[in-house]
Amino acid sequence: PAHPCESAADDASDKKPVMVWIHGGAFELGGTVEPIAEGTNFVKENPDVILVAIAYRIGVFGFFHLSHLPDGKDYPDAQNLGLMDQMMALKWVHENIAGFGGDPDNVTIFGESAGGASVTLLPLIKGSHAYFKRVIAMSGSPVFTRTPEEAIACTNEMMDMFGCKTVADLQKVDVDEFVESSGVLGLRVWAERDGNYLPLDPYEAYVKGAAKDLDMIQGCDKDELGFFITGFGLEGYNEWAADRRAKKMAQLTEEEKALVESFCRERGEDYIYDDGDRAHSAALFDQIVFIAPLYRMCENQIKGGGKTYAYFFTPESTDPLMRCGHSIELSTVFNHPEITDETGRAFDETFGKTLRKMWVQFAKTGNPSLVADASPDGKEHEWPLYDPKDRKWMVYDEFDIHVEEESEKKLLDWDRTYFLTKYYCI
Repeated sequence: PAHPCESAADDASDKKPVMVWIHGGAFELGGTVEPIAEGTNFVKENPDVILVAIAYRIGVFGFFHLSHLPDGKDYPDAQNLGLMDQMMALKWVHENIAGFGGDPDNVTIFGESAGGASVTLLPLIKGSHAYFKRVIAMSGSPVFTRTPEEAIACTNEMMDMFGCKTVADLQKVDVDEFVESSGVLGLRVWAERDGNYLPLDPYEAYVKGAAKDLDMIQGCDKDELGFFITGFGLEGYNEWAADRRAKKMAQLTEEEKALVESFCRERGEDYIYDDGDRAHSAALFDQIVFIAPLYRMCENQIKGGGKTYAYFFTPESTDPLMRCGHSIELSTVFNHPEITDETGRAFDETFGKTLRKMWVQFAKTGNPSLVADASPDGKEHEWPLYDPKDRKWMVYDEFDIHVEEESEKKLLDWDRTYFLTKYYCI
């Protein structure tokens, strides 16, 4: 389940920090063979770390509730097999990485999107802290989870589609047809807050100190929804957004609906492009899916006695729909300026080197700050810990990496959208 990427140094006697990459893809797509996350360039530039990428079961094979079915008692963990795979891979790394020159007691897990959600869920699994001590969560949080009831509803939808009543019936369905048909569940196949493997309330687990012994970096991109607008196209995105907004609003009380509607009127509900086309509800979904959960994670980690650093990534694509959308930072993180599918261009080389150096420094020491002599851009970067009193972020501006207080950018509407984190993502 795990394969160490190439290391530029061969001296296994000198233990190196280990960085374990967990890919994203909404728990439905992705893998360790994605060119944009291929690690050779990263380790050639930073030979003082060992980089590992791990695979895990995705989609209905990794996250499909079965225990409620008449013959489902033999599948009590089917809803979180993907996370169990990740745990087994981390166990393998812990037991074997010394053979590749890595330090099993200095492992950082990092991931983006569903990978970012994974690295915020793994700390909540019993025994997991034996396998890592640091976390970098990119554009992902426990918001990408579902309740048993929501998981069962997805399973039943598939059962009805195939006319199945039991697990045995499902096993007779052609596997390719099964995978293809599962697309109807689009962006609803998440890890499950089952109260067994994962807590019913992951946020509260952080408040109770579940990750207080771990160092964390957490962050998101400036225009996360741009990725989905680009992927769906404006028409497809607006259809999807209208459906998701209606379902989200149906969960709210009348008072909460009024707050959300007020936010949309005052802050601007849409992304409006130069030709006048609109991507509806994009600003609201940026808040619900990414910004508010990120802040809640930071706040709760501090309340639980832990510490975390926060960042905000801002470089924009040449694609006006994408802007600074979800996953746009991956080509920078893994040093693949030649891959421009999302960026439309290569981001500044020194900017990318500096970001990567900060993250490697974090993997080494638990502190991503750089002195000027060690910084590729020649500037000192003192990255303060997140503090609820001033809420300082490291802003990854392409030509001016700097620290700001959240109040300067007003990223989150604390009164009108922060409460939405209690409803998670479905």
